[in-house]
Amino acid sequence: LNAGFFSAVLSSKDEMREKALATAKQIAAKSPIAVYGTKKNLLYARDHPVNTSLEYAALWASAMLQSQDVLKAAMGVMSRQTPTFSKL
Repeated sequence: LNAGFFSAVLSSKDEMREKALATAKQIAAKSPIAVYGTKKNLLYARDHPVNTSLEYAALWASAMLQSQDVLKAAMGVMSRQTPTFSKL
């Protein structure tokens, strides 16, 4: 546990299922473009050197800034309402 490989230690399968569903709901509430981009960047970084991974992440970030999801997320924060994002 001290090495940081686990984010939680749960006492039962039911507790694990509840935690997994809560995490899934939290991810599902995010912008689909941001979730997809995060996954693509993590997979790319796993297989490439840091410098090229950072360039790839910068390219993705600049592309994501063109999306309406950024505006929707900002408006949601300002209005304290959950934004509704478009599907991919």
